[in-house]
Amino acid sequence: MKLVYCGTPIFAVPSLDALVQAGHEVKLVVTQPDRPKGRGMELALSPVKQKAIELGLAIAQPEKIRNDLEFRAQLESIAPECIVIVGYGRIIPRWMLDLPMHGNINLHASLLPKYRGAAPIQWAIAEGETITGNTTMRIDEGLDTGDILLQRELAILPGETSVQLAPRLAAMGAELLLETIAALANHCVQPVAQEHSRATLAPILKREDGRVDFTRDAGAICNRFRGFQPWPGAFTSFRGKQLTLHSISAIDSAPSVAPAEVVIAGERLIAGCGRGTAIAIEELQLEGKRRMSAREFINGYHPKPGERLG
Repeated sequence: MKLVYCGTPIFAVPSLDALVQAGHEVKLVVTQPDRPKGRGMELALSPVKQKAIELGLAIAQPEKIRNDLEFRAQLESIAPECIVIVGYGRIIPRWMLDLPMHGNINLHASLLPKYRGAAPIQWAIAEGETITGNTTMRIDEGLDTGDILLQRELAILPGETSVQLAPRLAAMGAELLLETIAALANHCVQPVAQEHSRATLAPILKREDGRVDFTRDAGAICNRFRGFQPWPGAFTSFRGKQLTLHSISAIDSAPSVAPAEVVIAGERLIAGCGRGTAIAIEELQLEGKRRMSAREFINGYHPKPGERLG
C-alpha cells in the first residue's frame, strides 16, 4: 500500500520499520522539526527521523500543518492510500483526514476508550492497571475518539515501569498495525464505535505529577512511581530541600507511622503513607547531592523521630 507515515518518538520507530520491511511503499515520513537539546542546545533529530534516514526515506518536518499549503500540496501529489500516525504530536486537520481512501490510521498504546491522550502507558501503570494493550483506530477530529479497527491486550508485569513496558507495546503495536493495514487492503475489518461513556483520560504529564502525596496508600504511590519513569519521577522534600526517590517499595508489615513521617528500622528508611501503609525508600538523592542508598542517607543525615517529608 502507498503510505505516508507520521511519527516522532522512539515508540513509533518499530512501526515504521515494520511497514517498510513488509514491502509497503512509504512515500514520505512526517516528523516534528529538529529541536535544541542538551547543555549545548544542539539540534536533535527525532528517533523517527533517524530511522527514516537509515531507511533512505523522504522526510518532511512542517512546523505547523493545518494551514501549510506547501505541505498540503506535497501530500496531495503523493495521493497516499492511507496515512499512518504513531505518536506524531500534532492535531490532524480535516483536509488531511479526508485525503486518503483508507483514512488516517492511528496506533494508540491503550485499550481505547481507556486512557485517551498523550501519556497512556504512564497513566495505565500509575492507575494500577494489570492489563493494557494497543488499539488501531481511524482518526477523527476528536481526541482519540475515532472508530476502533483492531485491539490486542498485553499484561503489565509485576513491578514493570513505563520505560520497560513501552518497548514491549511498541513491538506488539507494530505487528497490530501490519494486520490492520492488511485488513484494510482486503476490506475485511469492520470499524467499531467507541463506548464514549467508558472513556478515561491520560493527559500529558506535568512536573507536579511526580510530587509524592503521602496521603495515598503505599500501593498507589508505588504505581505512580513506576508509571512516571523516567519523568517526572517521584520527589518530595526533606529539611527544605528537594528529595528525589529513585527506588521504593511497599512494605507488608508497616510500623505505626503517620503519613509522610520517616522512621528508621535497622538499615531501612520507612515513610508512612495513607490507610496505615508505608513504603521503604531504598535509593534517594537530596538536592545538590549524589544518589545514595537508604543506609548512606541515614548515616549522613540522621533523621530524627517525628521528622516528615514534604
